[in-house]
Amino acid sequence: MTLRQGQGPDAAAQGLDAPVQLPSENPADLDRQNPEAEIALRAEAYRNWGRWGDDDVLGTLNFIDDDIRRAAAALVREGRSISLSQPFDTDGPQKGWRRRTNPVHTMTDTGTDAERGNQGFPHGIGGADDVIAMPLQCSTQWDGLGHIFDHGFAWNGRRAGDVVTSDGDLVTGIEHAASVIVSRGVLLDVGRHLSPETGELADGHAITVADLEACAAAEGVEVRRGDIVLVRTGHYTRARREGWGDYAGGPAPGLSLTTAGWLHRTEIAAIATDTWGFEVRPNEFDVPAFQPLHQVVIPNLGLTIGEMWNLDELASACAEASRWEFLLAAPPLPITGAVGSPVNPLALL
Repeated sequence: MTLRQGQGPDAAAQGLDAPVQLPSENPADLDRQNPEAEIALRAEAYRNWGRWGDDDVLGTLNFIDDDIRRAAAALVREGRSISLSQPFDTDGPQKGWRRRTNPVHTMTDTGTDAERGNQGFPHGIGGADDVIAMPLQCSTQWDGLGHIFDHGFAWNGRRAGDVVTSDGDLVTGIEHAASVIVSRGVLLDVGRHLSPETGELADGHAITVADLEACAAAEGVEVRRGDIVLVRTGHYTRARREGWGDYAGGPAPGLSLTTAGWLHRTEIAAIATDTWGFEVRPNEFDVPAFQPLHQVVIPNLGLTIGEMWNLDELASACAEASRWEFLLAAPPLPITGAVGSPVNPLALL
């Protein structure tokens, strides 16, 4: 069954267009003993299934159009380009959870081989080659639409097993976004806004809608349709200063489950943070729960999520210029059938 935007399954089954009562955006109202109900409430209220047709493979990336890209290009005034990527090396944050390891970089041809003349090339020419082995989500990356399922369903109401098999994501593979993710970027430096002394939020701090809106107002920036929103918490800053520790999978600041409505109504194209898991950890329940905001926004909203972005240099540049909008180019590698991709995002100011 395909649900229309803002409909729950009961309304769809009865052929009704009655809107679903929207969930509270106050974390104090969460039933911390019932994550299943809180997740379902938001999944049904903010579901975008069918919004861009039954064959859609892009979800909210559809909000980016040519006019938005042209306007974003006009934001480049200084010509300054800033990489938002963490390093891809063996000193990365991963600890092996679910077979996620740090990149392993191996040289297959070296300068030593060239000096010894054992490469088999004529006339003295030599060269170097290398290979890298890594999970696609081990460092700065995008979560694709095939990455998370809700009760066995993938984005747009498809059965998860029909979408992702041992052959990869057969429907919404990350390759479909390869030429899409170029838009207006907006940095919400929530870490600096809420903790001006350190610029860093405490682990477990749940960022609310009120926090996001207050930060945007303080910066004098408006979040608009088609934007790629970057949320800096300062967690990456702390990890690089003190060591990775539990950066990968441990306690962290991040978005509250109650921000799902804001993520929906702002009609942003994508969002990325400087944390491992995008949402607050531990998650906001007194009983076991795992990444409930992922479960709402990826398979139901169709929202592309970025994680482990390095936003520190950009934050300093934005503060210096008192300007929090820029052209952002962050295309994934067109890895056929992948449910995520490494990325080297570039902010151009």
